[in-house]
Amino acid sequence: MKSLFDIRKQLASGKFEFSRHAFKRAIERNISDLEIMEAGSNAFIIEEYPEDKYSPSVLLLGFTQRERPLHLQVTSTDALFIKILTLYEPDADHWDNYSRRK
Repeated sequence: MKSLFDIRKQLASGKFEFSRHAFKRAIERNISDLEIMEAGSNAFIIEEYPEDKYSPSVLLLGFTQRERPLHLQVTSTDALFIKILTLYEPDADHWDNYSRRK
């Protein structure tokens, strides 16, 4: 499993790829690669899924330069690129400080 430092470094440098689902969601939700890089550079882990369907993953919370909160669920295996499984702007009605489920 990658460390948070390594995950941040890869996201910030653009070394990520999208699952088909995440690619569709990024377009629908108007989330740019630049915003992913910005949020990824300061992201922290809010949930871990060691037994996820295909490989271990984590849910990250990060903020863009414009303070837009983003959740990124990414694989945390030792692959060359981080794979983004899904991404979205968390709903304040469902998240406390965007980091804990209500």
